[in-house]
Amino acid sequence: MFKRIDGARTPAEGVVTFDGRAIPFRPGDSIAAALLAAGVGSFRDSPIDGSQRAPYCMMGVCFECLIEVDGRQNQQACILPARAGMQIRRQAGARLIPEHKG
Repeated sequence: MFKRIDGARTPAEGVVTFDGRAIPFRPGDSIAAALLAAGVGSFRDSPIDGSQRAPYCMMGVCFECLIEVDGRQNQQACILPARAGMQIRRQAGARLIPEHKG
């Protein structure tokens, strides 16, 4: 679906993990760019009806690209730069809010 304009001329800078799958990224890639280039078509499931969602605006306005990064929910994949070793997971439904005790 998505294809890099420069083909394979720029070597990968590192690897992130998305739902257990190793995803290479290039210098300057956002998480969304790296995932889309690797063929990932869905980043989260809608909290309303469970439909699959993916990046839309690629500039941080629409919030369709929300993912979990290193255990932190509701991270925008389109504006976060990819860094080697990131553990990324698809976000399923609404974020979990920890129960407050006190």
